Amino acid sequence: MSKVRHLIEPTDLKQQEIEEILELAEKIMEKPEDYAEACKGKLLATLFFEPSTRTRFSFEAAMLRLGGRIIGFSEPNSSAVAKGESVKDTIRTIACYSDIAVIRHPKEGVPRLASKYSDIPVINAGDGGHQHPTQTLTDLLTMKSLKKGLTKHTIGFCGDLKFGRTVHSLVKSLAGFKELSFIFISPPELKIPDYIKEELEEGSYIEISSLDTAMEKLDILYMTRIQRERFLDEGEYMRLKDSYILTNEKLQAAKKDMIIMHPLPRVNEIADEVDNDPRAVYFKQAKYGMYVRMALIIKLLEVEGK
Repeated sequence: MSKVRHLIEPTDLKQQEIEEILELAEKIMEKPEDYAEACKGKLLATLFFEPSTRTRFSFEAAMLRLGGRIIGFSEPNSSAVAKGESVKDTIRTIACYSDIAVIRHPKEGVPRLASKYSDIPVINAGDGGHQHPTQTLTDLLTMKSLKKGLTKHTIGFCGDLKFGRTVHSLVKSLAGFKELSFIFISPPELKIPDYIKEELEEGSYIEISSLDTAMEKLDILYMTRIQRERFLDEGEYMRLKDSYILTNEKLQAAKKDMIIMHPLPRVNEIADEVDNDPRAVYFKQAKYGMYVRMALIIKLLEVEGK
């Protein structure tokens, strides 16, 4: 089996590689026509064992805008998995027909397992409550573009920090950048896991339960939803689901140049009224996701634009 690059978690990319991908994404944003045929003749397989809107659509849009094509499924019952086919057999089969694969799965570790049996690049598009590295690249591009760099910021993560795979991936990547401070805002039941905090320098973060207390200190506020699908106890979900609701009133204490991010989808943790605030960048963030995935596909396939 030939040596190929996979992206299963952020640490699969060196910091220099992350910066190169972000720089390429910015070039694509500036002159997308230069990359319109970069993946001509290539096929992307999208293997989504779990529902998705932004991640699946942005990957598909990315490949199509690069001149490539798409095959795959958006739910497992439309594949041989419904008949009991194993993940390793699925990826071996898909690798016969495509050049690169994207996998989302509700179980942690499945994309990593698939990569061990694949001779085409495998990208993790989210595995349970574990990792979501391409959302991390999206978030880094958003921060870099809108806050003019990835250093000297105070970043607040609010909501479900226990199961929030986007938070886990992003914090691990941000640990490689300098002069960042983190404020983790969550109910005690949804605190960020210790193994994530171990990535950070001692004294670079605090954990609190009040969003109001943190608001005036933040340069970036990263909101997350309380994820119903991660709870085994419906009663516990109902008790925690409205822990944080961002409103215009709460934003009165925030800096004028703070940005509000969210990996989406949201439920009610950001009131609709906030959408009109110029600091709300979560839909712009979703668009950045397409460009950064274009850059990642180019890098993993080792193709070039003009």
